[in-house]
Amino acid sequence: MNTLNIAYAEISEAELISEIGKKSYWETYPSILTAEQIDFMLNKNYTMEAIKTLMGSGQDFYVLYEDSVAMGFVAVQVKEQTILRIEKLYLLSAAKGKGYGKRLLDFAAQLGKSRDLLKLELNVNRSNPAYHFYLKQGFLVTETVDIPYYDYVLDDYVMQKALQH
Repeated sequence: MNTLNIAYAEISEAELISEIGKKSYWETYPSILTAEQIDFMLNKNYTMEAIKTLMGSGQDFYVLYEDSVAMGFVAVQVKEQTILRIEKLYLLSAAKGKGYGKRLLDFAAQLGKSRDLLKLELNVNRSNPAYHFYLKQGFLVTETVDIPYYDYVLDDYVMQKALQH
């Protein structure tokens, strides 16, 4: 039986988070985004410096460890005083299918409840298979958005889930 632990990430773990993000991005997005867009997104949002900046601007990162090996992470931030927004949630391919994504979502829900927040929220690319996973976890589409992002358009669903107190 594997030992699972989800721990708050200190700034010293920015490089670890960056590496998981980059690996996961290349495992997830080649069938959805161009290689140029993947490179752009990684260089913009997943460098060690970008992660440190996000950590310093209010995003809390938590790393999921399986037997002391980092397998994924979630980043959350309070939005509008009632919503805990999941800004990032990534797992390495070796962690998929083990229930770890659900564990990270449940962890985020517990964080939200402990802060007396009412909802979890996230964005997911409309072509990302994770969309179906989020539906199974009780998230509902609240908005379909096309977000201009530099030379690209992020075609996402905004999804929310009520936190039961």
